[in-house]
Amino acid sequence: MVWPAFPDDVASRMLALQYQFEQSQWWPVEQLQTVQLQQFAQVFRQAVTRSPYYRRLFAAQAAIGIASWADYRELPVSTRREVQHAGTDLHCDNVPAAHGAVGRTESSGSTGSPLVTLGTAWTQFMWHALLLRDHLWHRRNLRGKLVAIRSTKGETRMANWGPATAAFVTGASVVRGLSMDIDEQLHWLVRENPDYLLAHAVNVHALAARSIELGITLPGLKQARTYGEMLRPDTREVVRAAWEVGLADTYSCEELGHLALQCPECDAYHVQAESVILEVLDNDGRPCVPGETGRVVLSSLHNFAMPLLRYENGDYAEVGEPCCCGRGLPVLRRIVGRQRNMLSRPDGVRHWPSFPSQRWLDIAPIVQIQLVQDALNHVAVKFVMPRDLSADESLRLTAALQECLHYPFRMTFERVDAIPRGAGGKYEDFVSKISG
Repeated sequence: MVWPAFPDDVASRMLALQYQFEQSQWWPVEQLQTVQLQQFAQVFRQAVTRSPYYRRLFAAQAAIGIASWADYRELPVSTRREVQHAGTDLHCDNVPAAHGAVGRTESSGSTGSPLVTLGTAWTQFMWHALLLRDHLWHRRNLRGKLVAIRSTKGETRMANWGPATAAFVTGASVVRGLSMDIDEQLHWLVRENPDYLLAHAVNVHALAARSIELGITLPGLKQARTYGEMLRPDTREVVRAAWEVGLADTYSCEELGHLALQCPECDAYHVQAESVILEVLDNDGRPCVPGETGRVVLSSLHNFAMPLLRYENGDYAEVGEPCCCGRGLPVLRRIVGRQRNMLSRPDGVRHWPSFPSQRWLDIAPIVQIQLVQDALNHVAVKFVMPRDLSADESLRLTAALQECLHYPFRMTFERVDAIPRGAGGKYEDFVSKISG
C-alpha cells in the first residue's frame, strides 16, 4: 500500500500514544493529577511488593496504599546518593512480560559517581513517543536533515531520524562524536548543511558564538535543539544572532528520560505529566509556587523494572505560571541548575552564577571560558584565546566578572588550549570545588 498508509504495529502504537497526548495536554490540572495518581498506584504496588529497597522505605504506606495526593506527599524522598547506595535492592524481581526486555542505562556521572538504572522496552518506547511529541509540537519538517553532536565516538549516518519517527518518512540524520574542537565542528556543520542541529546546550552556544566571530552562517538551518545541560540565559540570543533561527531546549535525565519539553509557543517548559510526576519543593518539603525555585523530585510512572519514586535528582527549577498556550501540563519557567554548581560567597550567600558571553566578548576575543571556584574568596578563570590577555583586558574582565558574580572575588587567569569536557561529554562553564 502506498496511500493511505497502513502502519505496522510499532508505528500504530506510536500514533495511538500521540492521539492520547493530543487530548491529555489540554486537560485541566485536576484531571491530569487524577490519572497520574491512578498510574502511580500501579507502579507503587509493583515497587513495594517486588523491590527490597521500597519494601523497607515505604513499609508504613504499603498496607494502606496511595489513595490521595496527601498520601503521596507522605512518602519519603530518596536522594541520588541513597539510590546509588541501594544498588540492586532497587530492582524488581518480577517485571511484567508485556513490558518487554529489561535494559541497563548508566548516567554520565558528572559528580564522579554514575548511576546505573534499569528500564524496559515500554519505558524506552515512552521516551521515543515524547521525542515525537517534541517534533510535532515544533512542527519540524521531518523530511529535513538532522545533525546531532553527541557524546559518542566516530560518525554514524542513517537514512532516517530513528525510532521516534518510525511512523513517518523522514530525511537523513548524522550523529558525530564530541572529539572535534569547536572550529572543526563548525566547518563540519557547514559541509553537512543541516536543517536541524541537536547538541549539548553549551556546545551550541560555543558554535553560535564562533560563527559570529568568523562570519560563518548555516543557511539551511531551521532550528537549533539543546539538551543535557542548563541553558544559559543568553544562548537563545546568540543563536538568533549567528544563524537567524530559534532554539528549542529539552529537560531530561538519563534515569527517567524526557522530563519537560519547551512549549512551542514560548520559552517555558511543560512537564511531561503522562510519563513523570515532577515536584519542585522548598527547603521544608513544601511545593513551590510560581516564581519560587526549589529542588526537583521525580517519580517514574511506567518503569516496573527499577522504579524511581520521589527521587531527588539534584536539580533545581523555577515554577512557572500557567502557560499562555492553554495546555494544562505543569510549567517550569526555567531549569536553574544543579546544587553542586552553586557559587559560594564569604558572606554566606549561595547562588547559581550567570556571566553572559557578551560581558566578556566585549573585552577580549575569548573563544571559551570556564570559572572554577576553589576557595571562598577565589575564582580561577580558564579561557581559550589565540593570545594572552593584556593587562588592561585582565582588569576589565575581572571587574566584569565580579559584577556578574555580585562579589569582589580575587581572580586569576589561565590561558589554555582547550577546556576538557566532563563525564558524558558535558561541559560546565562554572565548577565549584567548595563543599556544601
